[in-house]
Amino acid sequence: MKKLKIGMISFAHGHAFSYFNSLHALPEVEVTGIADSVPSRVENLVRAHQLSYYEDYRQLLDTDIDAVVICSENVYHAEITIEAARRGKHVLCEKPLGITKESMEVMIAACRDNNVQLMTAFPCRYLAAVIQAKKAVERGEIGDIIAIKGTNRGGFPGGWFVDPKLSGGGALLDHTVHVMDLMNWFIGSDVREVYAYAAPLFQENIAVEDAGMIHVKFASGVFGVLDTSWSRNGTFPTWGDVTMEIVGTQGVISVDGFAQKNELYSKANGKGTWEFWGDNMDAYMIQDFVDALRNGTPVPITGEDGLRSAHVALAGYQSLQQGQPVQI
Repeated sequence: MKKLKIGMISFAHGHAFSYFNSLHALPEVEVTGIADSVPSRVENLVRAHQLSYYEDYRQLLDTDIDAVVICSENVYHAEITIEAARRGKHVLCEKPLGITKESMEVMIAACRDNNVQLMTAFPCRYLAAVIQAKKAVERGEIGDIIAIKGTNRGGFPGGWFVDPKLSGGGALLDHTVHVMDLMNWFIGSDVREVYAYAAPLFQENIAVEDAGMIHVKFASGVFGVLDTSWSRNGTFPTWGDVTMEIVGTQGVISVDGFAQKNELYSKANGKGTWEFWGDNMDAYMIQDFVDALRNGTPVPITGEDGLRSAHVALAGYQSLQQGQPVQI
């Protein structure tokens, strides 16, 4: 079987570098080119790996690639995905899938109508602790799920993440989607009610919120609550966390996604740090994307999955404006 040719569009999101490394490590994949409207973001990578560079992503789509990985600013996800689908290219898109429900629906329809696959980048499904917890729930070890309390607290990202014209929102959108996807995956029921709080609490003079709490009620009756804040300052040992406490009728499972770590206390660093030694969740996600395309099987995390979690975050903004729960 010939190699799968994949191009990368934009390195605006830092996850792009990890995704590139994961793709480059696969013998069945050829990364043929990179498109980015900001040359400085990728010039070292292009030079080191002797890749074709395109300032306009449409030029990359004109080549004979099979698929693209999109890590642009959030506001461009829909435009690039739709154009890629029209050119017959499969898509792996960084989260959040889009910044409006309508744009995500168009993305999904464009990929479906052009017979290409759309996968949402949710690597947290591949964390060892998450996988083990999912298996335990499926075995019935804690009975029926009653509620899930989660956190995805991170550091302040700055840059385009705090420009709503490029990001579509702040911490509530950026950090709801990962753990909300896990909640959706574990519970298997749609969210029906959303109540949110969000505000700029940790940084001054920013145009978006850096603190957020979102409460949800699923159609099955399960409740969920999630801390989505950019609350980790520079002295914290790591960038952030992914945790869940899954409460069942017969027990509780506590999940710490990044617990596989060494604690390092270095005079050179001037503070304690956590060095993660666990499996590479990005590499597993990339492998699944590649396998699905090569085998002609459905991608494991769909565009619909991306829509489902981002829609909750967007409903959170509606709740914030109205000051009360909203139905979705």
